[in-house]
Amino acid sequence: MGRLFLLFTVVPLVELYLLIAIGRILGPVPTIGLVLLTGAVGAWFAKLEGSRVIRRWQEAMARQQLPKDGVIDAVLIFVGGLMLITPGILTDIAGLSLVMPATRRGIAGIVRTWLERQIATGRVQVYAPGYNGSPRGPQDVIEVEGEVVEVVATADVPPALEK
Repeated sequence: MGRLFLLFTVVPLVELYLLIAIGRILGPVPTIGLVLLTGAVGAWFAKLEGSRVIRRWQEAMARQQLPKDGVIDAVLIFVGGLMLITPGILTDIAGLSLVMPATRRGIAGIVRTWLERQIATGRVQVYAPGYNGSPRGPQDVIEVEGEVVEVVATADVPPALEK
């Protein structure tokens, strides 16, 4: 609860204070212009970086290789884009650090290490589509009138339901 309180209460208050302080120095119109400009540039930059990551994924898959940029990079770009379109100084700094490739690599390494620790301790579990943890073999989908009823291992399909 402490982190949520910090995220939804303290951070917006600090953002508001910083915007008011900048407004006193620059004036209200330039401050609003700055907020709009950082939002627009941030959204454009996040779209550019996201497109680049997707293009690299597609190129790697076409060469039948694993993509260099992983899912973590895509998630960081998405979160960074959201932060950049949120008005505020702190969110702009955090958003830029998530979208820019140089800083994103370091943050992705930290997130990857944290996620590996969470998986090792069992706090996070990863499930692969089509895999039920059983070494028994492939799975079949049982459909009744076009609607998926159950996904079971092939060995578990009752003979009456096999097609």
